[in-house]
Amino acid sequence: MKREDLLHHIKSFPDKPGVYMMRDPDGKIIYVGKAKSLRKRVSSYFRHSGFASPRLRKLVESISDISTIRTETEIEALILENRLIKLYQPFFNIDLKMNERYAYIKVTSEKFPRIVVTRHRQEDDAVYIGPFVRVSEVRELLRLIERYLPLRYCKGEIKESNKKIRPCMRHALGHCLAPCAGLCSEKEYRERTADVIMMLQGRGLELVEKLRKRMDKAVQELEFEEAAVLRDTIRAIWRVSRQRNSIPEIETGRDNNWETLNRLQEHLKLPTLPWRIDGFDISHTSGKETVGVVVVFEQGYPNTSLYRRFNIRTVVGIDDFRSIKETLLRRYRRCIDGQEPMPQLILIDGGSVQLEFAMEAMKELELTDIPIISLAKEEEEIYIPDRKEPLRLDRTDPALKLLQYVRDESHRYAITSHRAARSRNFRRSKLEEVPGVGRTKAAQLITKFGSTRAIMDTAEENLASAPGIGKTLARRIQEYLRQADEGSGQK
Repeated sequence: MKREDLLHHIKSFPDKPGVYMMRDPDGKIIYVGKAKSLRKRVSSYFRHSGFASPRLRKLVESISDISTIRTETEIEALILENRLIKLYQPFFNIDLKMNERYAYIKVTSEKFPRIVVTRHRQEDDAVYIGPFVRVSEVRELLRLIERYLPLRYCKGEIKESNKKIRPCMRHALGHCLAPCAGLCSEKEYRERTADVIMMLQGRGLELVEKLRKRMDKAVQELEFEEAAVLRDTIRAIWRVSRQRNSIPEIETGRDNNWETLNRLQEHLKLPTLPWRIDGFDISHTSGKETVGVVVVFEQGYPNTSLYRRFNIRTVVGIDDFRSIKETLLRRYRRCIDGQEPMPQLILIDGGSVQLEFAMEAMKELELTDIPIISLAKEEEEIYIPDRKEPLRLDRTDPALKLLQYVRDESHRYAITSHRAARSRNFRRSKLEEVPGVGRTKAAQLITKFGSTRAIMDTAEENLASAPGIGKTLARRIQEYLRQADEGSGQK
């Protein structure tokens, strides 16, 4: 890429936290860095030509292309930067390649593990997270853990709990579970340790989902104090990550999807690498019980914990286009409120018309900076805003296969969600939806006739003879049930 094109490319970078990857003319990653503002940080490399450092001067001269990955917080960017450097070992990342000098967070392998900060990674059974260049950022993570997910700090090994031991002041302050005094079981402590590791690995939303289930269980069991603690912990994690999901898990030797995402970015001319993709689809039965869904893919893999379904409220009858619009409006209002993560790419199941309605929704929300496309079935054409002709990729192209995977998964989830909603409605009984028939009358009728099918098929006189029904209501009930039973064509 020419220098002028590269500078123009940098202007499109978001003014948000993230990680940038610099490549040489051969496409090899030569430097990975993190930034509070991707646009400002990367631009700073090209503001002047004279660098005191020969290494930095050589780096800038070698840059042919730059890719970015947007994250929601600097902490996520820090963790992702560490992973990418370990994965690619870029030539100019001297700091983290010489990682013996820098800090690791170590979770010991003891019966009741501890957290320590160390500069030496040993060959033992402990869990090491890092290396980290800036220890101050490590301390920020540890302060959060100490307050809401505390582990013990004492160095003595605990072989057996002794209930005769009086716990120390840290337990009184809520900064330790006091396993030494037998105030928590080994199982409880191990569960807490697993939570801490998830937090340190940047898997924030996954941890929130796990804690939310525990909170709901505590409420059901009337353990309100425990539920309140879990609620505060969830809020604290949200504050750190702004309720955004964790960064993608990148493992050495499993970078095939990483290269696919690079190809997808190149094909669609995306400003940032699309490591989080939202896929949308609609399902209904003859315009009834319409459900809109979104599936989320991260690093090319589905993250089912982020799947969401929406029962369409504002659309009457068969109207996939306006249903798509409502689904996107509701989905991204939640994102704006901080309840869900923002994607780097939106994929709509459909053609150009579905894309137009989706774009209308994003325009209403003033989120026009998020790239959005649609993928039509059969011809597998990719519709892109402001492009006259659809994009056609080779059927064997990994980037197209990834888009098909997202599209097909959204279709599968839409069908499944619709069937579940339909089944749920019939279990609840369609009778309750008939004006003049409440839960009590519906229960009495089901008890008398056995099923909604029997009520629909019985003579009107028999139904009218039931207590509290009469001819008018009997006719209304049967007409409603017959209408609801008509048309089993499911989209």
